Amino acid sequence: MSKEPFYRLAPFIQEFIYKKQWNVLREAQVEACRVILDTNRHMIIASGTASGKTEAALFPTLTELISYPARTVGILYVSPLKALINDQFQRLNDLLLEANIQVWAWHGDVAQSQKERLLRKPSGVLQITPESLEGLLMNRPSSVPSLFGDLRFIIIDEVHAFMGTDRGIQLQCQLSRLAKMAGCQPRRIGLSATLNDYDQAEQWLTSGDARGIEIIAPNGGRKLRLGVDHVWFPDPIDEKGAEELAQAREAYYNKIYELTHQKKAIIFTNSRTEAEITTTELRRTAQRRHESDVFYVHHGSLSAMLREEAETALKEERGPAVAAATLTLELGIDLGKLDRIVQLGAPYTCASFVQRLGRSGRRGNDASEMFFLCPEEETAQSQLPASLPWTLLRAIAVIELYIRDKWVESFTSRQLPWGILYHQTMSILKGLGEATPSQLAKEVLTLPAFKSIVPNDYRIFLNHLLGTNHLERLEDGKLIIGLAGEKVVNNFRFYAVFQDDETFTVYKGLEEIGSINRIPPVDSCFSLSGIIWKVIETDLERKNIFVVPAKGKGQTLWSGSGGGIDTRVMQKMRQTLLEDRLYSYLKPNAQERLIQARRFVSESGILDKPVVPIGENTFYVLPWVGSRAFRTVERLLKYELFFKLKLRSVISFEPYYLVVTGKTDEVVLLRSLLQSSSEDEERLTLLAADEIPLSGKYEEFVAPELISKAFRKEGLDLTGLLEGLTTLQ
Repeated sequence: MSKEPFYRLAPFIQEFIYKKQWNVLREAQVEACRVILDTNRHMIIASGTASGKTEAALFPTLTELISYPARTVGILYVSPLKALINDQFQRLNDLLLEANIQVWAWHGDVAQSQKERLLRKPSGVLQITPESLEGLLMNRPSSVPSLFGDLRFIIIDEVHAFMGTDRGIQLQCQLSRLAKMAGCQPRRIGLSATLNDYDQAEQWLTSGDARGIEIIAPNGGRKLRLGVDHVWFPDPIDEKGAEELAQAREAYYNKIYELTHQKKAIIFTNSRTEAEITTTELRRTAQRRHESDVFYVHHGSLSAMLREEAETALKEERGPAVAAATLTLELGIDLGKLDRIVQLGAPYTCASFVQRLGRSGRRGNDASEMFFLCPEEETAQSQLPASLPWTLLRAIAVIELYIRDKWVESFTSRQLPWGILYHQTMSILKGLGEATPSQLAKEVLTLPAFKSIVPNDYRIFLNHLLGTNHLERLEDGKLIIGLAGEKVVNNFRFYAVFQDDETFTVYKGLEEIGSINRIPPVDSCFSLSGIIWKVIETDLERKNIFVVPAKGKGQTLWSGSGGGIDTRVMQKMRQTLLEDRLYSYLKPNAQERLIQARRFVSESGILDKPVVPIGENTFYVLPWVGSRAFRTVERLLKYELFFKLKLRSVISFEPYYLVVTGKTDEVVLLRSLLQSSSEDEERLTLLAADEIPLSGKYEEFVAPELISKAFRKEGLDLTGLLEGLTTLQ
């Protein structure tokens, strides 16, 4: 190794590198050492999964901590998941074994005695989630200076998971509040495998801090092995069709079984339901073949113990292990050497594709390997565009956009995040105890995340909370949290700003299995953790469900659907249908299905214009735009144009197309959509009568007029719709 920067690192880190038998530091690690040791700038490390980002951040920051010990916690490591903290906690303990630097974890599963030890003698590295950090700032404000007064670095893992989300806004607020409360100015380091728009990432990470920032983005050189196959599920219109469907589904799960059962693999699905069904079917296949059951399931509704069991199986060196998972295994838990990723269907975003792809090809593998299986239900009566292979097209689009165009979605910053404003207002007031309206406004509105909220709107916001008893005014004019607000703030769910459905905990005896969203009747069966359970008792008051293992089939009990999609993905799907290029990663069935779809659209002319007549007074509307713009055209048709054009029905197949019926024609319909798209949204009817379009947690506590204002500004995309329709003319 060269003397720069290896010999500048702390001796215990040099020893760690020797023990790992690393011959060179990776590019990201070399550059991170330069930025941390030679500058005072913030830093973003944007490189692929398993490229050494964590070590790149920790090697120089820990060296600084050894050279110039901090009086308090020196490094704050913020992670989006407790599982990531637990994983990194073990890795950090190995690294710091002989360094005399303490590593602390702080989240709901950490014993209170451990937290008290940290509070008595703060030091070293603290790993935490935004929810636990919220609890610290809100409930222990007097401890913040002694905990973080000499904080040097804040490392944000999987920074892309926060950007453009309510949790990201919460975290931005927390960084500003922490710096003010503790009197410190730590440097910020963001880690990500999927960043594309570095300007947006810089603005997000440095919000409220004027110091410069450097981007470390080494060129990737990883080889890829991709395969995409298409599977038909026939329409069970009669007894023969039902038999054919059963055979097709059995062949489908046999295919998944053959792809995975002798490997270390993750099967990614787009829903908890699909993960459960897949694991159940694969276990049945193993049982029929008298082969080992190596199958697990991993999603957010399982108990921590069962998730950790799946993670441990994937990490172990020997033997195959397969986990069907949702996005819970997208993020950077170190699972070691995985042989293959299987994707059922297609991700909705390029960012998700990149994260999932990066889980394989780690630790010396020569390539990342990902295999798509795109099922499609064949319906004899369906017409275009219902008969287009939407999932196959989406798979091709996300692959092409990332591999060929080097593109990943940008994020959209919320201008008026009223739900987060409520959350931070109540959290700050809880920490203060009481405050005048002007003092509270100063504390809250100076946070960078709320720079677009004007004082008059905040006055309306506070008055509404006073009127609903979430706030109370004392005789001296100061504000305190009211009775209704206390019920919200004192609930353990308050620390989180992401939406959490009502859940019911499932127990087998005293063992927690996981949770479901609906209460099944006694004696019914359902699937959880890839196992069929029979309900023997329900406790509605405590929201507990008691079960025993069962045989046969059972339903899955969660609600929810797929994610949002970007306009560029939709446009790439359309382009895929228009061009004649075939893709080397398509298997014969997928190639044949794509050729068939191209022939259909060519013969029908369905891609020639955005409004296509299909019979008397009936039209397809295909805008080929992303989710926000698609919802905008849907609202224009339902509320602005419905009576003007004498429409009878508007049926949405989001995000792909709409079916519109009414006494109009294609020219008038398209012209009306174009004209409405160019209007000022304030003059348009885009909400149903008395509709309050809630889109996030805590928004139900906010004045309805403010919610409607935010929806018009953030929930719709007239500009994107107009651009999409104009392009298609």
